[in-house]
Amino acid sequence: MEFLLLALGACTATDIVIILEKKRQKLQSLEVICSGERAENPPQVWMKLNLLYRLRGRLEESGVKQAIELSEEKYCSVSATLKKTATLTWQYEILPPTD
Repeated sequence: MEFLLLALGACTATDIVIILEKKRQKLQSLEVICSGERAENPPQVWMKLNLLYRLRGRLEESGVKQAIELSEEKYCSVSATLKKTATLTWQYEILPPTD
């Protein structure tokens, strides 16, 4: 089950990097912290999922937000699958670039 969280983080991270490149954003690094709560009874599916995106670089906040939304709502098949049983929330932090 933990690999599902890993897949969700990897899937959305890949989309976000590609989308930000297309937007000509200067992304230096991206860290995704995934957490969640599972049902008490078998098969103990994921009920709540939360993703924290920690991005570093010269980034426009609107571009970051749009990239995350596009990934989770349109492009990431892992997200689409897990949202059938779980509530998905996310936050992001934009850290200053390291020159």
